[in-house]
Amino acid sequence: MAAPAAQNKLIRWIDHRLPVFTFINHELQEYPTPRNLSYWWNFGSLAGIALVLMIATGIFLAMNYTPNADLAFGSVERIMRDVNYGWLLRYMHQNGASFFFIVVYIHIFRGLYYGSYKAPRELLWMLGVVIMLLMMATAFMGYVLPWGQMSFWGATVITSLFGAIPLVGDWVTHLLWGGFAVDNPTLNRFFALHYLLPFILVAVVMLHLIALHQHGSNNPLGIDKKGPQDSIPFHPYYTVKDLFGLAVFLLFYCAVVFFAPNMFGEPDNYIPANPLATPPEIVPEWYFLPFYAILRSTPDILFISAKLAGVMAMGASILLLFVLPWLDTSPVRSGKFRPVFRIFFWLLVIDCLVLGYIGGQPVNNMTLTIGRTAEVWYFLHFLVILPVLGKFERPLPLPTSIAQAVLKGGAPPATSRAPMEKP
Repeated sequence: MAAPAAQNKLIRWIDHRLPVFTFINHELQEYPTPRNLSYWWNFGSLAGIALVLMIATGIFLAMNYTPNADLAFGSVERIMRDVNYGWLLRYMHQNGASFFFIVVYIHIFRGLYYGSYKAPRELLWMLGVVIMLLMMATAFMGYVLPWGQMSFWGATVITSLFGAIPLVGDWVTHLLWGGFAVDNPTLNRFFALHYLLPFILVAVVMLHLIALHQHGSNNPLGIDKKGPQDSIPFHPYYTVKDLFGLAVFLLFYCAVVFFAPNMFGEPDNYIPANPLATPPEIVPEWYFLPFYAILRSTPDILFISAKLAGVMAMGASILLLFVLPWLDTSPVRSGKFRPVFRIFFWLLVIDCLVLGYIGGQPVNNMTLTIGRTAEVWYFLHFLVILPVLGKFERPLPLPTSIAQAVLKGGAPPATSRAPMEKP
């Protein structure tokens, strides 16, 4: 018994000077959480775990990678063939990016459905959009590092888009290139930024969590907690639930890493970069395809060229999410009580899937027509449908409290249970 007593004394000594244990206990154990959170709320913690996984594997890969245009492709092959478990680290990192985007996209669509962007969580939502932008920048720069054919030409196409920006476009493009074409300075810049951005991402995630804990999690009903009967401690109830979600996530993740590690990749990226040979189709990673479809589907608009209009539309499709809390005029948060909104929400999901499919197809009249139609619907949803729907839709009646909805029909009323819940 002496050891635990000494341990507790040490913990008290540290906590008195640096209250880290008090903070952990308050924010991760006693933290009052709505008692009705579903498994859709697992994806936030899964995104955090995916981020840690990406940073850990990335550090070990960086120890063996050579950011040089003549040596980068060979260094990646050396990692795969000669470094102990290098193949595993590379496949974990490569597929971890895809799984990171999968859980984040599900997390975002869950927030869209349950109104997690509405007051008082507007800043929480906006920080989440910043996280998505940082993820995209980090993933794009990481995709360039293997220096295969698709890496090189993807970098060439995407960085050239900045040249469409009036006045400063050429300056920004040459700054990214480090010269007058994608070459060794470009690779060095992207490697440095790819290593740095995840740590900036961690800092923004910390701000995201602080904003989350300020007003607490949203819930499937979209109503605020009315009292202690509406919440339960985060631990052990939701830590166990998150662990179950993590186990399911790892089943799918390990299945891809060990049995289909190149499922999300492009075969052309196993060919060394060659500036003199252009691939038949230059396609970005799957998680960029909806935005890529918007980019190349946008036509000339008045005096604006298709290239500039596409860049503007692609940027607007993301920046639109920043003002979403003010575009949705409905006073009801959750889609569970908005029957008409639910229809348009699933139409938006289908629309995004169509954009993703079109983004990976060769350009022809049919794909351009479908892409432009899907692009118009995407912007109509946020700029027209949501503001109008909030004014005219008649939502279903909301429950009086979370506890009342949870216990309805399955237990005595909350008032008769109050003496039992007093402790």
